[in-house]
Amino acid sequence: MPSPEFFHDRAILTVRNNDIHRLNSTILDHLLGDEQTYTSADSYSIELPTAQQNNDIPMEFLYSLNASGLPIAHLHLKLGYLIIILQNIDTKQGLYNGTHATIVQMSNHLLQVHLITRDHAGETALIPQITLSPSLTGLNFAIKLNRHQFPVQLAFAMTINKAQGQTLKHVGVNLRNSVFAHGQLYVAFSCTTSLQDISVLLSPDSKAYQMWNVVYRKVLLD
Repeated sequence: MPSPEFFHDRAILTVRNNDIHRLNSTILDHLLGDEQTYTSADSYSIELPTAQQNNDIPMEFLYSLNASGLPIAHLHLKLGYLIIILQNIDTKQGLYNGTHATIVQMSNHLLQVHLITRDHAGETALIPQITLSPSLTGLNFAIKLNRHQFPVQLAFAMTINKAQGQTLKHVGVNLRNSVFAHGQLYVAFSCTTSLQDISVLLSPDSKAYQMWNVVYRKVLLD
């Protein structure tokens, strides 16, 4: 198994959350170790319901809901591999949003991790399952989702926004989907100090090595 620094020094950056989960799952399948799956305990309420709205929402639909900072419903993990913490859990123990760690031990309700970034790098800590309640809008009504899950995700791949401010030795940039915010491409390319350490994947339909730089001209003119 590679050292924790091997994974911490490299990452695939992509634009959308759905791409992250797909890439992380694919990479994990190719790595050694026994996989353990944690399924979240989801519940919900409907904000300002009307008589026409159906309160019987299938659990499969709840599992499909995702939002920024929300762990996925079916979390697949293996010992020794890199994760990123999605919420501020315990700042005194170094469990910040964005902290990288590797998994030392797994149980039904706790993850023991080895922190490898920030002030508490080199220390071990425990991550519990917590309940998160983001407000999601969909199907013409607002759902208040309660998801009880470990607030972590695999960190082989992450969004460009999540990587902002980090320095990596090797970066792969997945541009099969175009960037949609001004400055995203600059952030991706600035995560490493050498052009030789950047690899870019474009869509097979791309006819030229070009990418749109999103600029909202109306904002600049106003």
